[in-house]
Amino acid sequence: MLGRLNHVAIAVADAEKAAKIYGTAFGAEISATVPLPEHGVITVFATLPNTKIEFIQPLGADSPIAKFVERNPDGGIHHICYEVPDIIAARDNLIKEGARVLGDGQPKIGAHGKPVLFLHPKDFSGALVEIEQASEIEQS
Repeated sequence: MLGRLNHVAIAVADAEKAAKIYGTAFGAEISATVPLPEHGVITVFATLPNTKIEFIQPLGADSPIAKFVERNPDGGIHHICYEVPDIIAARDNLIKEGARVLGDGQPKIGAHGKPVLFLHPKDFSGALVEIEQASEIEQS
């Protein structure tokens, strides 16, 4: 059910500036800056050979990560994201096993244009986990 690690997200005050360091120091390919108003963040990705680093910056004072960045002004790891082949089946199985899905339990479209859900950190050793649909589900 659990697929590959898609990305590690680091919450920062300035996503573009933080990503630039990875581009300069490690030669990572840096994406364009993309605001995601429905998630309350601005994202920039640094692509590495085996995964991505997502830099997320609060989009306004009401951003769900604003307090995190306020408490961690130098930035910090915010969440890890794994791919799943079927996000609805994964969600249902996780709930059956006792995991808590954050929000209303309905997937939202994430930074890669695919459905995502977040899982409560208390159910995953203190780590906020995001699951992302790996590819489109075939509709019959």
